Amino acid sequence: MGERRHILVIGGGAVGLCTAHYLRATGCDVTIVERGVIGEGASLHNAGLIVPSHFIPLAAPGMVMLGLRWMLRPESPLYVKPRLDPDLLTWLWQFALASTAKRTERAILLLRDMSIASLALYEELASVRGMKFEFRKNGLLMLFRTAHGRVGSLKSAEQAAKIGIEARVLDRNQLHDLEPGLDFKAEGGVYYPGDAHLTPALFVECLREHLIAQGVRFVGSTRVTGFVTRPSGITAVTTTGGTYAADEFVLAGGSWSPMIIRSLRLTIPMQPGKGYSVTVKNSPVRPRIPMLLEEARVAVTPMGDRLRFSGTMELSGLDSSVNMRRVRALLKSIPAYLGGVDPAQLEQGEIWAGLRPCTPDGLPFVGRFRNFDNLIAATGHAMVGISLAPITGKLVAEIVQGRIPSIDLHLLRPDRYR
Repeated sequence: MGERRHILVIGGGAVGLCTAHYLRATGCDVTIVERGVIGEGASLHNAGLIVPSHFIPLAAPGMVMLGLRWMLRPESPLYVKPRLDPDLLTWLWQFALASTAKRTERAILLLRDMSIASLALYEELASVRGMKFEFRKNGLLMLFRTAHGRVGSLKSAEQAAKIGIEARVLDRNQLHDLEPGLDFKAEGGVYYPGDAHLTPALFVECLREHLIAQGVRFVGSTRVTGFVTRPSGITAVTTTGGTYAADEFVLAGGSWSPMIIRSLRLTIPMQPGKGYSVTVKNSPVRPRIPMLLEEARVAVTPMGDRLRFSGTMELSGLDSSVNMRRVRALLKSIPAYLGGVDPAQLEQGEIWAGLRPCTPDGLPFVGRFRNFDNLIAATGHAMVGISLAPITGKLVAEIVQGRIPSIDLHLLRPDRYR
């Protein structure tokens, strides 16, 4: 690469940290600027799932009709807060246009390749000295309790088989064979043995400490306020803590990414999708394998001596306040799938709400911006940010090195809506 380059990463979540890791491995000097505490937010409190099984993007055939049935019901898995917001209306229209069979088919293969590559990178990271983040390759159980849920789960299993992802359809007896300590109320499920999970808080902390030891500079509680530009490029960012110059800049700001680059007259369509999680200690239900409750859209993830329940999608802008009505709806759905769960007791756990950056087509933005040759996008991962963080970081490092990316980035280019 010639002389040593300095890269500034805007955003200190899982994607930003992984980007810094792979950039530092190529010999770059790296600085991370984060508006809050490094690694907090969605990167810390998510479901911790690494999911090659999640190859279907959010924008898929049938999602528009399903969303219309759900969107105005405050307790539904998807809720859109009514408001006159031009950006939201544009996003919803673009989402509808993206929800076609042809576009979904192309996205499926890309998400499969990214997820499988990311899982392999997680296995490498878990072998690094000091990187103990409870990485477990125990698979994932998708549980269904209704005829409609069964049809959807079996369709996904058939699609998985077609693209080389193993999926095993199980009845209730087979669920008990797989997890004998649980009282399943679900009618059946699909087991994806190739999936994995981790404890996000441990991953973020281990990676942060590793990066500090590698010489990565962290600037926390500092908000980017603007950019110093040259023709077709950027020379520095201005922040609430001063000005920082660099050779290349990576936008990994999650749901705040559109706001960060607004002064550059760049637009990327993105809506913050609020999600919730409830984490409990000493739960009477102790699964070994993470689960997804199909109809409720709720994830159940074991994390050491804790169990995390997470889910829902709420489009309500940059608002991370907790709506207890939605928390209770999430918890209330669980006993239909698992016996021995008391929603009232779960409500005493650690409750969190945070924002996930959602694009209209369900694919992240990864790549250089056309009008700024040293600004690279690494954002918009929605519910699979933790799952795709390592491969995103590796792709950004390949871009900076001037190498042909190991995965075709055409569908991920940040200018695709211009």
